[in-house]
Amino acid sequence: MKFAVPVFPGSNCDHDMVNALRDILQADADLVPATTTDLTSYDAVILPGGFSYGDYLRSGAIARFAPVMTAVKAFAASGKPVMGICNGFQILTEAGLLPGALQANRSAQFICETSELIVRNVETQFTSDYATEAHLQLPIAHGEGNYYCDEATLAELQANNQIVFEYVTNPNGSVANIAGIINRQGNVLGMMPHPERAVEAILGSTDGLGIFKSLLAHREEVTHA
Repeated sequence: MKFAVPVFPGSNCDHDMVNALRDILQADADLVPATTTDLTSYDAVILPGGFSYGDYLRSGAIARFAPVMTAVKAFAASGKPVMGICNGFQILTEAGLLPGALQANRSAQFICETSELIVRNVETQFTSDYATEAHLQLPIAHGEGNYYCDEATLAELQANNQIVFEYVTNPNGSVANIAGIINRQGNVLGMMPHPERAVEAILGSTDGLGIFKSLLAHREEVTHA
């Protein structure tokens, strides 16, 4: 399986992601510039965390106009998996690939800590490796991680089982404790916590491995179907 990790000016978790994919999971992974216009040779795309374009205007608001995002939209439309982590999640909402928006944390402060999550939906290609309602310990590091959507959108997310991760103790004020959601088609995931920072025991947790293992297993199923 071959992963593309787009790099925007200001990305700072791109190498963490490639390390997790290449060194821990032994998968192929390339850093691709924001000017990339074709991602068809890849099997999955992961938008990393950071501060794309300095987070001017709003987090992800400028990155949505980068050439690579046209390719990401086409990639997602083809049914292939796309994941956005932290700033990547913000970019996905700004680009309209996921509903809702990420606002400033309720505390109006940057939060950097380990957070406990519950896996609410294990019937996705990103979470099949986890047990139902598994509790995970994953790091968060954001100033605008407060997920918001209107009541109608929330009802739709709940009705369609699109809420994939919830916080046990809501650190940022997100509506309904939401930490991660998926699109209706099931191939675009956005989450604020950083699974790539929880793939080795020396980092304090290996709970993030399940996301990547799930993607790899799904690819195997598709290949041999």
